[in-house]
Amino acid sequence: MPALAAIAFDADDTLWHNERFFRLTQDRLAGLLADFAPRDELDERLLAAERRNLGHYGFGIKGFMLSMIETALDVTRDRVPARVIREIVAAGREMLSHPIELMPHALEAVERIASSHPVLLITKGDLIDQERKLAQSGLGDLFAGVEIVSAKTAPVYAGIFARRGIAPGAALMAGNSLRSDVLPVLEIGGWGVHVPHDLTWAIEHDAPPEGNARFCSLPDLGALPDLVARIEGAG
Repeated sequence: MPALAAIAFDADDTLWHNERFFRLTQDRLAGLLADFAPRDELDERLLAAERRNLGHYGFGIKGFMLSMIETALDVTRDRVPARVIREIVAAGREMLSHPIELMPHALEAVERIASSHPVLLITKGDLIDQERKLAQSGLGDLFAGVEIVSAKTAPVYAGIFARRGIAPGAALMAGNSLRSDVLPVLEIGGWGVHVPHDLTWAIEHDAPPEGNARFCSLPDLGALPDLVARIEGAG
């Protein structure tokens, strides 16, 4: 029997670029509010708003846009010009229509692995936006299943694998976030592969696991098919 019954991928900043558009929009917000708050303070307030609002809005562009509006109201003491609110809404709309750009080696990695293993996409965020990005990516037909969830926790992963008849120990998850893509899967006994991205949202930061034999960090997705082959060989 194969050691791995399924290989799962994160989407944003694992298969395609995402965080860069948030950073560019944050730069735009800083320019709009430069007369009201210095950049460091604005960034801190925006991050605090995002943390507060995750439970209400979830992950994704729409929640980010609402957090930007809240931050603009806070730093201006409710005196934010209407044109700034309009600019924030326009920036969010642009983010929701931005073309998809695949990460290096993403297409080749998914194609190679899909030729030998079922591959899953497990991502969180806004349903409509994630479906749009998947459709534009050209990768959709390669996945045996797609899961768009509100959060990535150990119970969520366990439920996904259970519904598909996959033992947690036979699942591998690859992604750029230690907190969302790696640590929860290791917690349920699976394989967690960290593929770091230069731009990772502060909320997704976490410490790498120490001494876990099922944890691996790769420089890019191009190395993933060979890792899968090594695990199968060892298994």
